[in-house]
Amino acid sequence: MGEFEIEVNLRDVPNWKRVGDSITATFRIRYHGGVAMIVHVADVERLISHHADIDLRWDHVRFTVTTHDAGHKLTLADFDLARRINKIAAAHEAEPIEA
Repeated sequence: MGEFEIEVNLRDVPNWKRVGDSITATFRIRYHGGVAMIVHVADVERLISHHADIDLRWDHVRFTVTTHDAGHKLTLADFDLARRINKIAAAHEAEPIEA
């Protein structure tokens, strides 16, 4: 995936930012709500065979996505997962934290 394509796809995933060869987003949600949101995300990840690295804290959850089997490079699958995570976060009333 080229730089132009990455920039175009980033526009379609509000609140996500690029960090090297990954994209990341953080959502404000209390711990137990974050656990529920992570379980919801994990169910979707299992179905699409793509997963995020997840960092759960007492007041927020951070997701980082890259395609490991593509040599830790960004692919369309990463942006698809980011869009799905945004929808799940909204369903759990998690608030995006600006990067």
